[in-house]
Amino acid sequence: MTDTSVPRPAARPAHKRSPNSQDEVKFPRAKKRISGRSIAVLTFLGMAAAFFCLPLYVLVVTSFKEMDQIREGAIFALPHVWTLEGWNFAWNEACSGITCEGLKVGFWNSVRILLPSLVLSISISAVTGYALAMWNVKWAGHFLFFLFMAAFVPFQIIMYPLITLTVKMGIFGTVWAVALIHTIMTMPILTLIFRNYYKDIPQELIRAAIIDCGSFWKIFREIVLPMSGNIMIVVLIMQITHVWNDYLVGVTFGGLDAQPMTVNLANMVTVSTGTVSYNVNMAAALLTAIPPLVIYFILGKFFVQGISAGAIKG
Repeated sequence: MTDTSVPRPAARPAHKRSPNSQDEVKFPRAKKRISGRSIAVLTFLGMAAAFFCLPLYVLVVTSFKEMDQIREGAIFALPHVWTLEGWNFAWNEACSGITCEGLKVGFWNSVRILLPSLVLSISISAVTGYALAMWNVKWAGHFLFFLFMAAFVPFQIIMYPLITLTVKMGIFGTVWAVALIHTIMTMPILTLIFRNYYKDIPQELIRAAIIDCGSFWKIFREIVLPMSGNIMIVVLIMQITHVWNDYLVGVTFGGLDAQPMTVNLANMVTVSTGTVSYNVNMAAALLTAIPPLVIYFILGKFFVQGISAGAIKG
């Protein structure tokens, strides 16, 4: 009987080589070369970094120098003797106007202004942004346009009406006046930021909450607010930087006992008698700038996450 089965080809031997085999073929890697364009970009970035870092370097090293070394004129030289005398004098003894109690008074005034400003501005703008995002009305587009335009109105235009308002309210020259003006000035832009963020919340989720007898405030408190962590960090950093570094609102609406740290710094630097203590001025400038920088370095990662999640989308 004839065998009609087709012979199968013999299996090919596997050519697997162990990783440690010496006859393994190795291909040389192509050497990465830095292109002329990359060199130009790195050079430009280095020059830009030096442009911004050199003044900061002079500011820091001068604050630790003694006045005898500062008079030599070598502004880039490191201190011969590192001393905290300028820092101590700026914090405890520097004169601002007729008071010589240092920057610590202005620091605590800034803290007293900052806390109510954050609470009022963030809480009110979060609610208004949520309302604009969830309520579909015909005039919403026109209202958002005027709200956007109000964010760019110069403060000097509405300064006198705001002074009249705070005087009639009986809070002019107090911490609450400064906090209220900061809240009013930042309401348009913060409302737009919250509105753009809440606009990305799925409408099906809100409709389901409404069907389950969820009221306006209950939906906001139990659904929307727990989803607002990233945007809250973004707005918090923006407000801390804006309120802490403000000078015009503080000097206009703050009385003698409610002047923020920036006003005290300006009085120290611009009003002086005798020899100008540059180490004290530099230390005072650093003391004023350190708090918002610390906040940004602590929350900077969350700031980027909030922006990526839609904080400035529109």
